[in-house]
Amino acid sequence: MTMDADFNPPAGVAEQLAPDLRRILAPNPSPMTWRGTNTYIVGRGQVALIDPGPAIPAHFDAIMEATKGEVITAILVTHSHTDHSPLARPLAEATGAPVMAYGDSTAGRSEVMADLVARGLTGGGEGIDAGFRPDRILQDNEDISGPDWTLQALWTPGHIGNHLCFAWGDALFTGDHVMGWASSLVSPPDGDLTQFMASCARLAARDDAVYHSGHGAPITRPAKRIQWLINHRLSREAQILAALGDRPATVAALTKQVYTDTPPALIPAAERNVFAHLIDLTTRGHIKPMKTLSQDAEFIRL
Repeated sequence: MTMDADFNPPAGVAEQLAPDLRRILAPNPSPMTWRGTNTYIVGRGQVALIDPGPAIPAHFDAIMEATKGEVITAILVTHSHTDHSPLARPLAEATGAPVMAYGDSTAGRSEVMADLVARGLTGGGEGIDAGFRPDRILQDNEDISGPDWTLQALWTPGHIGNHLCFAWGDALFTGDHVMGWASSLVSPPDGDLTQFMASCARLAARDDAVYHSGHGAPITRPAKRIQWLINHRLSREAQILAALGDRPATVAALTKQVYTDTPPALIPAAERNVFAHLIDLTTRGHIKPMKTLSQDAEFIRL
């Protein structure tokens, strides 16, 4: 389910989405970023910047041009993937604004994922900004305010442990947790499906009118989209459990059964997705690894 086929704004142009909201598209289109990363400017005069984006000089220039005559007072980062956070530090140095986020790239990591990291599991190439360090750590439900705006930080781990959404009136900036053009990537050990589903439930309980995501067009039916995202994951879980049957199977074997039409180049990402589900199912007591939990383990249903 994608809703962004017609979304193709010009990169580097500040587009007005609401009276106090502008969006600038970064020039970093790819299979993982769709048309590119959305940077948002909230307020007028003294403004907040949400997701400064990748370290591309042209995007830095576009942000500085769009805010000429204004003061950036806060640089908010939804999460520290390399398409969202690297430009934060150059902008902070240029403007004096503090970089605010939940923490560095390991913040919010669950015990299960921390244990996998300690035993050698590395990321799957999702582009972690390993050097990211915010000037101010934001707590869950903390408010950040300017003269004419207030944003509330909501901790929504899952895509990565340090992921935040930002509530602004009846709108929610959802980063990469909810997007209109694709489902969110959840790749261990940075991605955690147990956390992701809990964060989805949290957002589903809210009454937001619109989502502004890290990639793609505004999501104008957020309740429908978050329910689709939950159902998509539950459907994938059911496929994996059916493929597992009553005999032990590995991540690689299950991926071949579930992702039958996936191009070879995307199989590693599909295996990460299956592993994310297997970790979640293990955590919830539905399956178990034959030996130690790892991507090479054989799993069996309980």
